[in-house]
Amino acid sequence: MKQIELDKFTLAYIEAALWSSNDESDDNGGKPLDANYSASDIDPETLEAMAADCKRFQAENGTDIAAGPDGPDYTRYERAGHDFWLTRNNHGCGFWDGDWSVDAGKRLTTASHAYGEVNLYVQDGRIHAG
Repeated sequence: MKQIELDKFTLAYIEAALWSSNDESDDNGGKPLDANYSASDIDPETLEAMAADCKRFQAENGTDIAAGPDGPDYTRYERAGHDFWLTRNNHGCGFWDGDWSVDAGKRLTTASHAYGEVNLYVQDGRIHAG
């Protein structure tokens, strides 16, 4: 298996994916994946697909991302990775919720939605996308 180098954008994307996805281990949806899993538990094919989406999104939207907000605890690239996961999966926050300029937020939201939703699930102790 080849080693995949993950930048700050992609690491933040994965972090958001793990805390916002549940393991479906009970009738209430189970626990957030980050309670029992980490990026090292992601199936290699899934991790490669996540990294490829992140790389492409950054290439296609680099100008808006570079002009984005930095915070005291995150960089604009980390914020963008986090917001890319949340926005593409139609969570209650993301690029459109006020941290980005109105115009950039609209463009980044539209770009995120073009990638479609991704759902994570656990099978045989590994996290997969489906």
